Amino acid sequence: MTLREAFEVQADNNARLDSPFTARVLCIAGATLKPGTPLTNRMFDWEGNVGAFGQSLPLRFLAGLHALVLTGDCPELVAIYPPNPTPSDDQITSALHVALTDHATTLDRWLDLPPQTNEVRRAAVMVAAGHWLAARYGLPMRVLELGASAGLNLMWDQFALQAGETQLGPTDAPVLLSPDWRGDLPTGSLPKVLSRRGVDLMPMDITDPDDLLRMSSYLWADQPERLTRSRAAASIFAATVDQGDAAAWLEAQLDTVAPDHLTLIYHTIAWQYFPTDTQTRCLAAIEAAAQRGPIAHLSMEADDRKGEGAAITLTLWPAGRKLTLGRVDFHGRWVDWSAP
Repeated sequence: MTLREAFEVQADNNARLDSPFTARVLCIAGATLKPGTPLTNRMFDWEGNVGAFGQSLPLRFLAGLHALVLTGDCPELVAIYPPNPTPSDDQITSALHVALTDHATTLDRWLDLPPQTNEVRRAAVMVAAGHWLAARYGLPMRVLELGASAGLNLMWDQFALQAGETQLGPTDAPVLLSPDWRGDLPTGSLPKVLSRRGVDLMPMDITDPDDLLRMSSYLWADQPERLTRSRAAASIFAATVDQGDAAAWLEAQLDTVAPDHLTLIYHTIAWQYFPTDTQTRCLAAIEAAAQRGPIAHLSMEADDRKGEGAAITLTLWPAGRKLTLGRVDFHGRWVDWSAP
């Protein structure tokens, strides 16, 4: 895949995910970027897959642009970005030229950083599944997230979920998730979380201003509600995200599995990025630890049903019973729920 093709494909993806402005920026950038500067030479000479299933170079570049807007460092970009009036293609092209010329160092630094999507709306799945599990087991939970990034969704039990006429979660929650709810209405009991912890190869510390900027830069500029939601989640953040390999970390964390609590392990759009050996070790660790106490393994991941969002599956141990809970949009815009 060429660099231009990668930008075009990502532009199409963003358009489908209700981000027409960033789709235009990506499309224009892909058409106008040319070798000739250290920054653009680096992009055109990038080794490996530059697309969405590889290094996601267009999203790295887009995040760098958004960072320049959020900091106010590039007034020319600020002027064309939302909430300002929709710019012309020529205005976007001109602003991109200024960014590439005057802020190449910042953009180059953002190219070093793989995108991390802290999509709080995905937590709707955890809220629904958590209530279902609380009713089924009647046990407090120890929550473990694989591929947690900044860990915002570790606070899922403190979010509220509006699903049709049904609302789950605290009535005074600072974060209200209201996806387009399809299928069955969620039911269950209010979960009690004893502890929450996550792991990521490159975790972000949202108490650090630089990491908070980075997290914000990956949210698309014409979707301000996502930024508001993420900052609300950050305001109540009280969890730990460790740096490390998911398999080694999970093996250590599962030492404390016991019959007096439910261990809930989950991951959202992360499993596909784990090496096969890591996946194998994680599954083996879960099966072995389940002999000491109940474990629920919740997965929200892509499958072979293209264009239909992610599959929601739940495996209950020690029996190893696998349940299908429905499907969900990759950004949590809709949930099609079918819990038994």
